[in-house]
Amino acid sequence: MGQPLVLPVAPPLTRGPADQVAVRRTNLGVVLRHLRHGGPSSRAGVAAATGLNKATVSSLVGELVERGLLVERGALHRGTVGRPGQEVALAGGGTAGVGVEVNVGYVAAVVLDLGGRVVHAARTPLDVPRAGVDAALDEAARLVDGACAAAAAAGARPVGATVAVPGLVEQAEGRVAYAPNLRWADVPVLDALDRRLGGSVRRGLPLGVDNEANLAALAEAAVAGPDGAAHLLHLTGEVGVGAGLVVDGRLLRGAAGFGGEVGHMPLDPAGDLCGCGRRGCWETLVGLAALLRAAADPGDPVRDPSLDLEARLALLARRADAGDARTAEALARVGTALGVGASILVNVLNPRLVVLGGYFAALGEHLMPPLLDELRVRVVAPGAGGARVVRSTLGLTAAARGGAQVALDAVLDDPTLVTAPAGSGTVLTLDEEDHR
Repeated sequence: MGQPLVLPVAPPLTRGPADQVAVRRTNLGVVLRHLRHGGPSSRAGVAAATGLNKATVSSLVGELVERGLLVERGALHRGTVGRPGQEVALAGGGTAGVGVEVNVGYVAAVVLDLGGRVVHAARTPLDVPRAGVDAALDEAARLVDGACAAAAAAGARPVGATVAVPGLVEQAEGRVAYAPNLRWADVPVLDALDRRLGGSVRRGLPLGVDNEANLAALAEAAVAGPDGAAHLLHLTGEVGVGAGLVVDGRLLRGAAGFGGEVGHMPLDPAGDLCGCGRRGCWETLVGLAALLRAAADPGDPVRDPSLDLEARLALLARRADAGDARTAEALARVGTALGVGASILVNVLNPRLVVLGGYFAALGEHLMPPLLDELRVRVVAPGAGGARVVRSTLGLTAAARGGAQVALDAVLDDPTLVTAPAGSGTVLTLDEEDHR
């Protein structure tokens, strides 16, 4: 059994109306997050789980229903004595977040609704380093427009968009400080994207930017279950290699927000030149470019960046399954090097769950055996310290999904960002009992 979900409850109300508004806003978020993580419940069940009193929960649920964030269903039968309570659940389809990923070989977008359902997904193959910043952001803006249109067609209102980039990101400034594999340095991503979307769009669709490995880790934690989500290491396999680390249920960013650049661990200081300008980084051994060079000659379709990455990975997998010696040898070499680097991280971080994302997941059937062999030999703690290694089920959408999820988190933090539909007749009041 995992640890129970601990939800914040607002402190007692001691001041004036402004404090009442803040307390109510916090408690609306408490109720919404509880139902998102715990699933449908009765009002009494929400009150028991959150520590809020029943009258307060009833008032909060009523407001969330009017805002279109919750729905009331039929009676909830729990097999207990007494009148059954009415079931309350997320109205997942009315509110959505948009996630966009700019990576070396593609730009992608995902629309995720409040219930965790993918409403829309699109990906455009693009050689981003060659195309340049402007072309990549032009495509990102086009995909955001398409994502918003798809959300509206599905009856969902987008409440924000987050851009995922493989590099060092200054979140507060909306800037990518350095993304060596994209050949980007000091790029004001949010300002540039805002201009392309026509400034007014940003006011209705708040924009954010974050490291793609961090966002992928958040997406994986959301689907991992309580045990795995608390201590999770997500390894992204792209041209670059990054890590997102969740510790005690929280994303670990580091002092300046630049944590997770594990692809630049120096595993072979005399090795190949990395995109960062140094030699022998881990990604020179296990990054996608390293695999493709080992598995195929120039001109081979699997090395053509204009082709969809999933199609190229599927072709490699078919070759390996058919017994192609060169492909098998390349995968074995990468799997071994992946295990060496992963063993360092497992020794240092002791995660409960190691998730292989990106191309590592797509080719995991062939990478896992040598990887696990290395973990068994190199991790000091018995049984790899209890770490399980699994393949991501989110495919190449993980970072974009994480971006959409972060956009939705703003609503979970402050549900009043979503206004009640016009003509609902709702009167939203302050409740003096909105505290314990």
